[in-house]
Amino acid sequence: MTKLPDRAEVVIVGGGVAGCSVAYHLTKIGIKDVVLLERQQLTSGTTWHAAGLVTQLRATRRMTELAKYTGELFGTLEEETGQATGFKRRGSLRVANTAARYEELARGASMGRNFGLPVEAVSPGQIKERWGPINLDGIVGGFWFPQDGQVNPADVTMAYAKGARMGGAQIFEGKSATRILVENGKAAGVMTDEGPIYAETVVICGGLWSRDLAATAGVALPLHAAEHFYCVTEPIPDLPKDLPVLFLGDEWTYYKEDAGKLLVGFFEPNAKPWGHKGVPEDFAFGTLPEDIDHIAPHLEQATHRVPVLEKTGIQLFFNGPESFTPDDRYLLGETPEVPGLFCATGFNSIGILSSGGVGKALADWIRDRKPPMELADVDVRRMQSFQINRSYLHDRTTETLGLLFDMHWPSRQFATARGARRSPFHDRLIAAGAWMAEAAGWERPGFFAKPGDAPKIEYSYGKPSWFENVAAECRNTAENATLFDLSCFVKYAVDGRDACAVLNRLCANDIDVAPGRVVYTQWLNEAGGIEADVTVIRLSETSFLVTSIAVSQRRDIAWLTRHIPEGALCFARDMTSGLPMLALMGPKARALLQTLTPEDLSDDAFPFGTSREIDLGYARVRLTRITYVGEQGYEILMPAEFAAHVFDKITEAGAAFGLGHGGYFAINSLRMEKGYRHWGHDIGEEDTPFDAGLGFAVAMEKPGGFIGREALAAQRVGPQRRRMVQLRLPMADAPMLYHQEPILRNGVIVGSVTSGAYGHRVNASLGMGYVSCEAGVTADWLASGAWEVEVAWKRYPVEVALKAPYDPKGERIKG
Repeated sequence: MTKLPDRAEVVIVGGGVAGCSVAYHLTKIGIKDVVLLERQQLTSGTTWHAAGLVTQLRATRRMTELAKYTGELFGTLEEETGQATGFKRRGSLRVANTAARYEELARGASMGRNFGLPVEAVSPGQIKERWGPINLDGIVGGFWFPQDGQVNPADVTMAYAKGARMGGAQIFEGKSATRILVENGKAAGVMTDEGPIYAETVVICGGLWSRDLAATAGVALPLHAAEHFYCVTEPIPDLPKDLPVLFLGDEWTYYKEDAGKLLVGFFEPNAKPWGHKGVPEDFAFGTLPEDIDHIAPHLEQATHRVPVLEKTGIQLFFNGPESFTPDDRYLLGETPEVPGLFCATGFNSIGILSSGGVGKALADWIRDRKPPMELADVDVRRMQSFQINRSYLHDRTTETLGLLFDMHWPSRQFATARGARRSPFHDRLIAAGAWMAEAAGWERPGFFAKPGDAPKIEYSYGKPSWFENVAAECRNTAENATLFDLSCFVKYAVDGRDACAVLNRLCANDIDVAPGRVVYTQWLNEAGGIEADVTVIRLSETSFLVTSIAVSQRRDIAWLTRHIPEGALCFARDMTSGLPMLALMGPKARALLQTLTPEDLSDDAFPFGTSREIDLGYARVRLTRITYVGEQGYEILMPAEFAAHVFDKITEAGAAFGLGHGGYFAINSLRMEKGYRHWGHDIGEEDTPFDAGLGFAVAMEKPGGFIGREALAAQRVGPQRRRMVQLRLPMADAPMLYHQEPILRNGVIVGSVTSGAYGHRVNASLGMGYVSCEAGVTADWLASGAWEVEVAWKRYPVEVALKAPYDPKGERIKG
């Protein structure tokens, strides 16, 4: 028996395609002291039964780039290692049965143009030319991706493993890691049945077992297994041997030719969770019981779409587990709870096609101790700690498998595992007509139905069913006053003698201000990229309150605490649950509040940027004059036990001032008109404040500097080559912008949209995005070009500007 080493630089747990890829890529960058532990045999968890689809277009730019790299690597891996991979670049067809699906595919295809992804629109006839067995009944069109293909999952994993061994990694099969070792709050190795292996870096690539293994170190990796079904036919005479992979999202099916047979797979709605009480340790190369009744309606539909299936026998009816996360995106990166503990897991049935890019990105992340690129979509820090709740995961998993093929509507909300996090105002908002959207598990209003009406939900890439509801909320915010529930926003108390110094080192702006002032700022990385977009209220000489967005709750507290120097007297606490927050916005907000408090709220006594404790009704609240909607307004923080009282006082007084309720769809529209950036969409780890037009929030000369200052100083030396612009479609029937639509100047792609919404105060379809020019993005360069934006394979003229379309001087905010 081979004895395990007692030390290594990196220990990887899990010998599936992800773990072997991480090991391979670590050795490629010179990290050779790598130990990979596999509890059974390589591929024995879920990799062995994967369908082996290799597609490149994903939901976001970075995920597409990782998948694109994987496809390129598969083209060379066999030659490098001598191990066959079964890679065949046959292309893929994505086919639409409806106009809505075609628009979704067309928008994705346009996004692909941003990064040079080969793609062509194809008619039903052209689909038939490429995929002869298909019945075209009901098909409206599709898109052809010539660089896609297929691979043998077991073979490609063995190629990764062989490459890793060639580079010096040690791979041990039949060796289990029973728990993660943590010392002084950091990863210290793993415990095995044969004793500990000490390492400063541990990587969890354990697939179905990852959640429970991470829990031994107090780390939340939310994932749950679901049953995944596919059929393999008997050999089909005269079946073309070079058929591309075929995807029919409207029918929940995909088709792959393999050795003269057809594999027909399903990502059906109402999926079947599995392993709710845990996955057996000895589960290897395991299959699950057949359930033909569950999949029969989709199989019957498949025989209509591919008539040859009616007269072809089924050689294999397969059912095996795959792991799914609550948002259908995998978990990658360093865990927020334990430095040195990394993960690459929860692949939602796209592990094979993601494996190369994931392995490369994580290897670089391990070496540099920072992400190699902006990976917020898959960064494990986006998840919430409560999401490891097994009942929550079980119920959400019934939906997430099918969502891979369901329509990906803008603003689409999860239907399952809802109601987990509710603000103290929840029932009152429901009574007022709120239709609840969800973010980070929080229930928060999307929009409000009109009195007497039930909320109506019809998603669309154009104007959704709630369009007029949101328009009314926006108009009321501009004319009267609107109340928003912002309780989901994250609040951190930062206290101690050194709190000011610690925060001022983190913040690009100067937060060493007088108590009672609020500062808008960013937290930057060493490259000047934006890690967080926050406001900081100075409460006293030694106390601060930091506010950030809901989805960054784990991410931001990890960033904050890891940047408190050893020995500093600075302590950070998450106060979110105890501090609900309302926002009262609009030109009548001040007059309304003045009826509820003796505090002087005039411009002289309470100017913009002021934060102060005041009486409101019978409560003491913290009132901050700030806005995210472009109107005069206030944010109101209160202890949770006073929340209902404060809400009732405001709504009772509001009748005389035209008070209405507003939801997050309205907030998105209002902030778009003002050009207010949103972290994760418009700004992120690769965007500097100067790129984003946020230079006003940077204090370059403040004493002591700040993280990222050197990078910003270097950026200021040359021309501003990349810059955020505001977009406005001038035509009455303009399409809606959402994300990643190409922006063209004189017919050449120079950027892409980061977010968009309809602006009801300016009556136009709006967006934001970055554009680039080597000589510098200037007002003259913008004015001298002919500008277009591509939406769903069509180009439209667009107005491009550096200033916001609504109240660009900010007069409504401060007056």
